[in-house]
Amino acid sequence: MAAGLLKSSGGGGRRRRRRGGRAQPMSEINVTPFVDVMLVLLIIFMVAAPLLTVGVPVELPKTAAGALPNETEEPLTVTITAEGGVLIQNTETPRDQLVAKLRAIATERSDDRVFLRADGVVPYEVVAQVMGALNAGGFSSIGLVTDIGGPALDSSDG
Repeated sequence: MAAGLLKSSGGGGRRRRRRGGRAQPMSEINVTPFVDVMLVLLIIFMVAAPLLTVGVPVELPKTAAGALPNETEEPLTVTITAEGGVLIQNTETPRDQLVAKLRAIATERSDDRVFLRADGVVPYEVVAQVMGALNAGGFSSIGLVTDIGGPALDSSDG
């Protein structure tokens, strides 16, 4: 009955120790902490990435036009808010200083393209005035930014 509890005195199941009772150094790399840290960083970046997009809230009109191809230089964006304010990138600019600031920006940039964003409630007259200021400021290639999903104005509309 007690025969199952006895240990054999042979060295078959034991590891031999070096002199002085020191253990051998472990030669395996434990990657579990590395994987844990990488997964935590991945989750942090996945949550933080959508928060990094900064912009001015504007209700863009919807059209059937496709997106423009990407450029190497960050595009200059001029925004007309619903209240009629004009912003260059994210900086509000008075209309009387708009042409002067655009000329200063045009001298520093290699690309003469500019994207114009206008709220859908802004009258066309204001959009045309800002487009004239962009042209006078040295920007001849003006792209109007819209949202996708609007009517195509042809027979392919569902």
